[in-house]
Amino acid sequence: MYIWIKALHIIAVIAWMAGMLYLPRLFVYHAGVAAGSPQSETFKVMEQRLLRFIMTPAMIVTWLAGIYLVLQGQFLAATWFHIKIVLVLLMTVVHGLFSHWARDFVHDRNRRSAKFYRIANEIPTALLIAIVILATVKPF
Repeated sequence: MYIWIKALHIIAVIAWMAGMLYLPRLFVYHAGVAAGSPQSETFKVMEQRLLRFIMTPAMIVTWLAGIYLVLQGQFLAATWFHIKIVLVLLMTVVHGLFSHWARDFVHDRNRRSAKFYRIANEIPTALLIAIVILATVKPF
């Protein structure tokens, strides 16, 4: 069963990260159009569907499968795991920020520039690189 849950975990992580990398890119484009315009309304639908139907369910499955793997794999004492879990918690916080920013767009309250979202787009990438290295190399 462990290996099937591990496969499910990897699939969920891929889906979650695809959304975490794409959503801020949508924000970049969305920030460049007028509030209430047809393009803005299209971006709102795209952002909400991405969050509701892909990102949030994938995050939940990632967490549930990950918890199972940790409990079965006895990783709780490993230093690499402690660092990884902090980074995964940070990724979850970033997910929450992205959800908040998407709600700002829905209500035409965005006050951030496209440049801000370009920079924000790099945060999940940096976290993902560190998490993957910790999970595969287990350097500590």
